[in-house]
Amino acid sequence: MAATETAGVRYAPEDPSLPKPWRALIDGKTGFIYYWNPDTSVTQYQKPVAQTKPASPDASVSVSLSSSVKESSQVTNDDNTAVGEDSVNGRGSNGRPNLVSGEISYQGARKEQDQPNIPHGSGGSLQRESSGRVNGLSAIADGPAVRDGPSAESYRRQHEITVTGDNVPPPFTSFEAVGLPPDILREVLQAGFSAPTPIQAQSWAIAFQSRDIVAIAKTGSGKTLGYLMPAFRHLKRCHNNPKLGPTVLVLSPTRELATQIQDEAEKFGSSSKISCTCLYGGAPKGPQLKDLERGVDIVVATPGRLNDILQMGRVNLGQISYMVLDEADRMLDMGFEPQIRKIVKEIPARRQTLMYTATWPKEVRKIAADLLVNPVQVNIGNVDELVANKSITQHVEIIPPMEKQRRVEQIVRSQEPGSKIIIFCATKKMCDQLSRNLSRHFGAAAIHGDKNQSERDDVLNKFRTGSCPILVATDVAARGLDVKDIRVVINYDFPKGIEDYVHRIGRTGRGGATGVAHSFFGDQDAKHASDLIKILEGANQRVPDEIRGMASGGGFGRSRSQWGSGPGRSYDSGYGGRDGFGNESRDSNKYGGGRNEVDAPGSYHAKSFHEGMVSLPQKRSRSRSPTGGAHRFDSSSQAQDGTQTLLVAGALGKAGYGG
Repeated sequence: MAATETAGVRYAPEDPSLPKPWRALIDGKTGFIYYWNPDTSVTQYQKPVAQTKPASPDASVSVSLSSSVKESSQVTNDDNTAVGEDSVNGRGSNGRPNLVSGEISYQGARKEQDQPNIPHGSGGSLQRESSGRVNGLSAIADGPAVRDGPSAESYRRQHEITVTGDNVPPPFTSFEAVGLPPDILREVLQAGFSAPTPIQAQSWAIAFQSRDIVAIAKTGSGKTLGYLMPAFRHLKRCHNNPKLGPTVLVLSPTRELATQIQDEAEKFGSSSKISCTCLYGGAPKGPQLKDLERGVDIVVATPGRLNDILQMGRVNLGQISYMVLDEADRMLDMGFEPQIRKIVKEIPARRQTLMYTATWPKEVRKIAADLLVNPVQVNIGNVDELVANKSITQHVEIIPPMEKQRRVEQIVRSQEPGSKIIIFCATKKMCDQLSRNLSRHFGAAAIHGDKNQSERDDVLNKFRTGSCPILVATDVAARGLDVKDIRVVINYDFPKGIEDYVHRIGRTGRGGATGVAHSFFGDQDAKHASDLIKILEGANQRVPDEIRGMASGGGFGRSRSQWGSGPGRSYDSGYGGRDGFGNESRDSNKYGGGRNEVDAPGSYHAKSFHEGMVSLPQKRSRSRSPTGGAHRFDSSSQAQDGTQTLLVAGALGKAGYGG
């Protein structure tokens, strides 16, 4: 082909991992990336790799290739070749493949009959190409990840990645290095992403080895694509019939998060003809059942609705070989453990399981021990304690209840017109009352627990588009909501636990952006003062003197004179107060469990998976029959599906912040 750049072809961005003299080019018509060697005039779609030194005898991966290598100029067609997952012949205790004379094999604990229900191709052998790919997909052993050693460790230190497990592979550092199929890579680049996030870079490398993962990372870290990309790769290799049931299952605590996961799956998977449906409460079952009847590759579901459909006998989980628990800690907080265990009993033991959680308490460690096999634990950020996003500026204000609304209006008026703001209240009644009052001057609406799905969707859509830029919410929406460009979070009522505080303010400052959080604090919140100080200091934020006084036991009186303006307060308390916002009792926790309890300081220490298992009962082998009753749960302890308790209420005022 012509060596010069034409109207339909352009040079791709510089790729330091590309061996010289190869150049990456982009086809302007298709968006595909291919590679050109100006010295030999060879062009190919497979990414060339630099020749590497022979592996050391004790290396976990051994590679033996013929000295005569044929350069390929075509993309291997995944659909025309029935290939097995990386774990064709069983996944070893370290999960790493051996590539010998073009074959991939594993040694170790998991038996062949326990492997995912995937066609094995011709004898479980995969043809290896010189490009470092196996049948058109990135080969693990010769993979494009950062090499083990200084570069991998440097990347992990830079991005605060801590890994625990045997032979953990190095992270990927670019999308091109991952070896994504061209259609998916094009979608990723068109979405404006320049490089994988730390959780994506490390978890992809592990998941591509078909290993189980426990990933502990804050919200907004890019975890959704962290498990969806390996799911897409898994589906390309399975070739299951979707009419017989889904292959991938993602469990989510709330319908907000579930629908957002579905949106991402459809956005990045549609070009590969990957189908997805979402099962959640509060919406008619009819359309969801029709999707299942037509056949889908991926099911995203809340535990309550999926259990309902399982009891109806309208979904078959017998083909599931890739399962994700997203926000596992949140699902346990909401009382979904019995439903999760019931669902798992319907899924084959031969599967890959990925668990994503923001915290690592003993309840999450226990269910991880039961559901995962030899997982690799990945921590992003501080592994010793719960921390807040440092991109968020936190303001904590000592303020009497009767002056809260005036202060809210002050904060709103100080923002650019149309800025998206979330205000968290403790009760549904307060959400309605505050949203009605704010709607007189601003565009505001409430979301909590009593209305139908269509009304709730309407409010969320108006909030996302900016036509209703203020959302007043209870904690139901705190973790499940993922809306871009939220500028300010206001904690009208301080949450019942410091963990919820971190998740509330985490609605802003996402995706590398900055944000602001204002939290109103009173005597009734003094029990959280010590934990709050740790969060503020950990994020290099100012700690008000009054908060330090509360932490030391000084407290703060509620008399009017003590609420006056004074040094250390981060607001102007010279304004008057409209009453009507007194100390209202907070809603009881309908979900049960320990959601409202705050662990003792230091309980957020993220022990490694293996350390965490020392004090727990020994996990059962997953080689048991999936219906053998090994998982025990109290069938009478049916928690209400939290996704069925949201409400849309409150008037919708005009957008913008006027006088």
